[in-house]
Amino acid sequence: MNRTLSILALTSTLALGALVGYDLRDRALDRAAPAATTTTSPSASTPAAVTSGQMVPALATTPASEARARTESEANTVQVVKARRDGLVYISVTESDEGSAQAQLRQRLQQQLPFNFGLPDSGPRSGTGSGFFVTSSGDIITNNHVVEGASDITIRLHGSAKTYKAEVVARAPDFDLALIRAKGVPAAQIKPIPLGDSDALDVGLKAIAMGAPFGLDFSVSEGIISSLERQVAVGTREVEQKVIQTDAAINPGNSGGPLLNSAGQVIGVNTQILTGGIGQSAGVGFAIPVNTVKKLLPQLQAGKGGEDAVIQTPSLGIVLAELGDLGETQRQRAQLPASGAWSTACLKAAPPRPPAYRGRWTAPT
Repeated sequence: MNRTLSILALTSTLALGALVGYDLRDRALDRAAPAATTTTSPSASTPAAVTSGQMVPALATTPASEARARTESEANTVQVVKARRDGLVYISVTESDEGSAQAQLRQRLQQQLPFNFGLPDSGPRSGTGSGFFVTSSGDIITNNHVVEGASDITIRLHGSAKTYKAEVVARAPDFDLALIRAKGVPAAQIKPIPLGDSDALDVGLKAIAMGAPFGLDFSVSEGIISSLERQVAVGTREVEQKVIQTDAAINPGNSGGPLLNSAGQVIGVNTQILTGGIGQSAGVGFAIPVNTVKKLLPQLQAGKGGEDAVIQTPSLGIVLAELGDLGETQRQRAQLPASGAWSTACLKAAPPRPPAYRGRWTAPT
């Protein structure tokens, strides 16, 4: 009996010793585990001060190449913006004539906005717009509605607070285009933006809009060419003409700024937006094709300022309307057919210009 108890006691002691041994081994492994998991192979990115067993975060440093990782499209946009931003011009105007087309346009726009810009109700009004250099001599293209009726025009270049006085050289109101020149701009700071080919565009290509939306100068937005089949009313006489439609955000103040392609070439001049009554971008903006600018540029450059420097498009001098718009009673009374066109007004003929001016300001159609 005593021998049996001794054997049982010995067995219990061995079992307890085994359990204690396993516990001590597990604790030792737990203490050794951090050192084992933090051991790394030497590399260029491992600091020299790290010693065996020291905790090192797995993502302690991020390579500069990864921190600046960009998609191909992002890299292209950044490259275009950096290459062309010095060719952008920020335009400020003061209007002395509240009856000008631009003043009336600005008043209508402000009435549509859901907030108040704080513009004065009376007296001279100020406005902003955009433009861009097209020649190394300092010619600047912008919208006619940006500068029409302005008594004072100043421009500012990217990265500079200095302002320069500018004057209108010539305007093409029916195309909403104007050419201005600034005085005293150093030649080294004039960075013309190359003009592309708007006839070579396709729907879906990248479009980069640069300008000063709501006075936020030198802003950039990006989108695509949404359509090349749009005709909208452009200019003071609202002549229907072909435009480029884009979903790049265009807002008040972007007027006159360039619409660029992925090569950094001007493909259009931002001119108007479809607001849906909210006074800001609704994802539908329009730009005047750059090929229209290229056709008009020689005539704009030849301008001397003043009223003689206004490019007038030819017209028949009559206002037409569709007979279908008349009621049946009206057509029967006037003995008119159900379809066709009729003249509603005849414009007063302008006095003939001197021989030297004849045909000089007739825009190509």
